[in-house]
Amino acid sequence: MNYRHSLFALTLVMTAFSPDTDTPRVATANVAPYASNPFFSTYNTPFGVPPFDLIKPEHFEPAIDEGIRQQTAEIATITKQTVAPTFANTIEAVEASGDLLRRVNTVLGNLNGANTNDQLQKIAQTVAPKLAKHSDDIMLNPVLFSRVKAVYEGRNKLKLAGDQQRLLEKMYKNFVRNGAALTTDKQDRLRQINGELSVLTLKFGQNLLAENNAYALVIDKPEDLSGLPASVVAAAADDAKKRKLDGKWVFTLQNPSIMPFLQYADNRKLREQIFRAYLERANHNDEHDNKSIMANMVALRAEKAQLLGYDNHAAYVLEESMAQTPEKVAQLLNQLWTATVPVAKQEAADLQAMMDKENKANPGQSEKLASWDWRYYAEKLRKEKYALDEQELRPYFSLESVREGIFTLTNRLYGLRFERRTDVPVYHEEATAYEVKEADGRHIGLIYMDFYPRASKRGGAWMTSYRRQEVENGKQITPVVSIVCNFSKPSGNAPALLTLNETSTFFHEFGHALHGLLSNVHYGSQSGTSVPRDFVELPSQIMENWAVEPEMLKLFAKHYQTGAVIPDALVDKIKRSQLFNQGFETSEYLAASLLDMAYHTLKPGQAPSDVLAFEKQAMDKIGLIDQIPPRYRSTYFQHIFSGGYSAGYYSYIWSAVLDADAFEVFKQKGLFDPKSAQSFRKNILERGGTDDPMMLYRKFRGAEPDIKPLLRRRGLLKNV
Repeated sequence: MNYRHSLFALTLVMTAFSPDTDTPRVATANVAPYASNPFFSTYNTPFGVPPFDLIKPEHFEPAIDEGIRQQTAEIATITKQTVAPTFANTIEAVEASGDLLRRVNTVLGNLNGANTNDQLQKIAQTVAPKLAKHSDDIMLNPVLFSRVKAVYEGRNKLKLAGDQQRLLEKMYKNFVRNGAALTTDKQDRLRQINGELSVLTLKFGQNLLAENNAYALVIDKPEDLSGLPASVVAAAADDAKKRKLDGKWVFTLQNPSIMPFLQYADNRKLREQIFRAYLERANHNDEHDNKSIMANMVALRAEKAQLLGYDNHAAYVLEESMAQTPEKVAQLLNQLWTATVPVAKQEAADLQAMMDKENKANPGQSEKLASWDWRYYAEKLRKEKYALDEQELRPYFSLESVREGIFTLTNRLYGLRFERRTDVPVYHEEATAYEVKEADGRHIGLIYMDFYPRASKRGGAWMTSYRRQEVENGKQITPVVSIVCNFSKPSGNAPALLTLNETSTFFHEFGHALHGLLSNVHYGSQSGTSVPRDFVELPSQIMENWAVEPEMLKLFAKHYQTGAVIPDALVDKIKRSQLFNQGFETSEYLAASLLDMAYHTLKPGQAPSDVLAFEKQAMDKIGLIDQIPPRYRSTYFQHIFSGGYSAGYYSYIWSAVLDADAFEVFKQKGLFDPKSAQSFRKNILERGGTDDPMMLYRKFRGAEPDIKPLLRRRGLLKNV
C-alpha cells in the first residue's frame, strides 16, 4: 500500500512493513471541527492504542491535512534557525517530526489492508497524491537538505554513538536517494512520478481485492464434491449459507478454500476452472484489470531510477540491501534455480506416472499433467510414499493449540508471557489483543492477532505495527504490533484446524512480531523491522524451523477433541516428508523472484507494452516447466506492485540462507538453549536497524552465513 512508500519519505527511513507510529501527543488543533476527531487528542485507551471504536472514515482526511500542516511547520522551524546545524537541532529534529501524520497514516494504511471498505479506499486514493507531494516537499527542501548535508560532512568531528552515526548516514542517503541533489527540472519530474506511483500502487491492490471477492465456484451436485475432506465440504457449506445459498457449496479464491480444492477434488474440470480463475485475476480487460497499471509502474520506476543516477529500479532498491546489487541477487537465484530444475522435472515425471497409472483404469482418458493437477497428484503421491494424509494432521493443529505452542516457545526462548486483554479496542470483532510481558512481569508491548479471511481483508499474511518502540524524552515507548492472516475458519462443530503450512505461517508472522516487540533502540526510525528487506525475513523464517521439530511438536500439537499429543508415527511422517515436493515449491518461488527482477532491471523505454508476453518470455528464458506457474503472476503480484517488495521478492530466499544457517546453532546446542536464544535476541531482535545487518549476523553466528544448510534442508545439495 502507498502508505509504506509515503511514510518512508516522511520519516526518512525504510520500513519493512506497514508504517509504524509514534506514541500519541496532543495536537495543536483544538477548534470546533476537530473536537470530536479522536486523532487530535491523546488516546484515552489502555496502552495508548488507537481508539478504533471512535475512529470513523470522515476523521482521516482532516487529520491527514492537519498532520501535513503540523509537520510542514516543524520542518519550517528547523530550516529557519539561524544557528549552525547540529545533530540535535537538525537530525534529531527531523527524526521527531510528523507525529500526528504518522499516527493517522498508520491507522488508515492498516485498516485498508485488514478491514477496508469503499469509503476508506476512496479516502486512500484522495490522500495519496497529497502524501506524495508532502513527502517530496520535505525531501526536496533545499534549505533542509543543506543543513542535513552540513552535519553529514562534519560527521568525523562529531562524537556520535553507533546508532547516531547510522541515523545520520541513513538520513543523508535518503535525501540524496529521494532527489535532494537533483536539478530543479529533474525534481519537478520526480514529483510527478511519485504522485502517479502513489495512486497506481493503491489501485493495483484495490483491484486485486475486488477480483478476489468477485469469484465464487458454486457447486450444487454432491458428486462434484468427491474427494474433498468433510471439513472442507463443511466450510464450503458454511460459506454458501452466508450467501443465502442453502443446500449448495461455495469455493473462493481465498487460500483456505482454493488450495484444499486443488489438493483433493476429484473433478478435474472444476479444478481447472477455479485454478484458471486464480491465474487470471485482474486480467480481464475490465475496470479491475491491472496490466496497464503495472506496465506504467514499471516504466515510472525505471525512469525514476535513471533520474536518480541508477541503471534500473533494482539497482536503486538493492543499494540499501544486504545483496547490494542486481548481479549478486542473480547469482544466488541462478545458483538455486540450477539446483532446483532437475528436482522439479523429476517430480513432474513422478506425478505424470501416477496420473498415467490411474488413467489405465479409464481407457481413453489419458491426459498430460497440468498446473491444476499438480497439488492433486502430489497429495496422492505423498500418501503413497509416506502414508501421510494432511487431514490426519489437522486435528492436532487447532488454532488455539498452535497459538499456545508459540507462546510456550517464546517463553522458553525469551521468557515472554502473554495475557489476553478484553479491555483493549480492536479494529474488527475477529481481532484479539494480548499484552506481552517479560518473565519478571514488566510490560513489553501489545500484539493484535487477526486470523480469518473476509471480504474487507486482502489476501496473504503479514505483520504490521500501530506504534513503534523508541525512547522519547528519556521515556521508553512500548510497541503495538499486529499479525494478520487468512487461515481456515472454524466449521461445523470443529474449531479452526490449521494445515501444516498455515501452522508454519503462524510461526513465521510471529517471528516478525517478535522483531517489533523486542526492539530496544533509541530512535523510532531504527526500530524493530526497520531493516533491509533481505534481512527482515530472518526473524520470521527462523521461527518456522521450530514448528516441525519433534521436540517442539510434542509441546503443542494436541488433538482438539481428546487432548492426545501427536503420536510418534505422525511426527516421523512429517520429518520424512520434509523434502517432498521441494522442487515445485522452490521453483514456483524462484520463478516469481526472477520475474520480479526481470521487470525491475529494465531501463527507461523498455517497459513492456504486453505484460503477458513479457512474463511468458521471462519464464521461457529460465526454462520454467509448463506444469508450474510462478507463485505470483504479473497481474496479481501484490508483493512487488502494491506491497513494497519491488526488486525485493528474492529476499525470502536470501533470508532463508540466513535462517537455515542460524538455526544450526540451536540444532547443535539445544532447541531451547537459553544462551543461544539470548544471543539472537540481543544481536538481532533488539537491534533493529542500528547497525549493518551482516555485522549483526556475525555477532550472533560468529561467521558469515553458509548456503549449504539451506540446500541440504531442501534436498538440493546434490545438484550444486
